[in-house]
Amino acid sequence: MEAVGISPSEYLLRELRRRRATAGLTQAQLGERVFCSDSQVSAIETGTKPPTLPYLTAVDKALDTGGYFATLWDELVKGDAAPVWLREWIQIERDATAFRWYEHSFVPGLLQTEAYARATFQAARTPFADLDQRVAARLERQAVLAREPAPQLFVVLDEMVLRRACGGPDVMAEQVEHLVNCAEQPHIQLHVVPLSAGIYSGLAGAFILADLPDGSRAACVDHQLESQTTGQSDSIARLALAWDVVRGEALPLGQTLDVLKEAAKTWTT
Repeated sequence: MEAVGISPSEYLLRELRRRRATAGLTQAQLGERVFCSDSQVSAIETGTKPPTLPYLTAVDKALDTGGYFATLWDELVKGDAAPVWLREWIQIERDATAFRWYEHSFVPGLLQTEAYARATFQAARTPFADLDQRVAARLERQAVLAREPAPQLFVVLDEMVLRRACGGPDVMAEQVEHLVNCAEQPHIQLHVVPLSAGIYSGLAGAFILADLPDGSRAACVDHQLESQTTGQSDSIARLALAWDVVRGEALPLGQTLDVLKEAAKTWTT
């Protein structure tokens, strides 16, 4: 197996392309056999969309590989700390001059404590053997906030992020106190949408906007199936409008700090 110098996920993508070509199939022809479009096959083979085990199992059947790709996934790829389909966003994080980050379910990864990060992966049923690697990879990404000059980080959190238990009271107490400390740093602005706001459009989903040194923007949107990175102008414009809406629902900094400090106390009593 010629895996020297490349990650397991990169090796998997290379093998997907090679085995399809060896079978004499175009992306469209393979798509017909695995019941997906040629654009989906292309997105997976180029690393812009993560493969799933059902997809790889279907490819194994279509190419008669004897379970080769499912085995690669199970034994090598699923534990890859920085799979190729995440690397585009990781590079954006490293280069960005500013982030606008909205979350309605979790503390943003760049602001998570180790215990909170571990609890989120456990809630996602991450295999125990992969847990330490996943936590370490997430914490490593936080180094972008310590670089000089540090990027500006604007965060809007739904108040339920502070109220919903993740890992137990001790984990939450530490995490909310960490948010208080983060909110007092000059390059981080943190705002909370209070429960009194009721239902608002931001609850449709979390997203991140990143400003890049050349003046362009990129975005990342998470949902149940995958995390999607985009630089398309129409998508960026829609998310910029969504940001304005959720920022308008949020409390100013002073009131946000009051909510954070009160929430921290609830987890210690």
